[in-house]
Amino acid sequence: MSKVAVVYWSQTGNTEAMANAVAEGITSAGGEAALINAGDFDPGAVTEYDAIAFGCPSMGVEVLEESVFQPMWDEVKGSLAGKKIALFGSYGWGDGAWMRDWEEDCKSAGIELATESVMANEAPGDDETKECKELGKALV
Repeated sequence: MSKVAVVYWSQTGNTEAMANAVAEGITSAGGEAALINAGDFDPGAVTEYDAIAFGCPSMGVEVLEESVFQPMWDEVKGSLAGKKIALFGSYGWGDGAWMRDWEEDCKSAGIELATESVMANEAPGDDETKECKELGKALV
């Protein structure tokens, strides 16, 4: 059974709702999902999982959340090469530049994404929820 971490940070609950949908997709595909708040994840935990989905909303001027998520991301990304990785998150304005920048950061760090990233404008609707479930399935 594939063990998949869903590591996320959420302020309003939108990205948390996406994380729950990712976890549902993982379990529906026969995997074991572990929902983990970003502040509770570190490089030592990477080896415990076959795959990891990371979720963070766009903050400020379209950047990752800076006090909890970004420091965790900077600490773990060097340990992710060779793992199945996927990204998701919500935004309230802008055009998704934070996700494109995050994907580029992955590429620069040698991280190959297992599937297309999922973005939701505000709360995830039916389409985004379905995409999150598919993202979860792709990691199993």
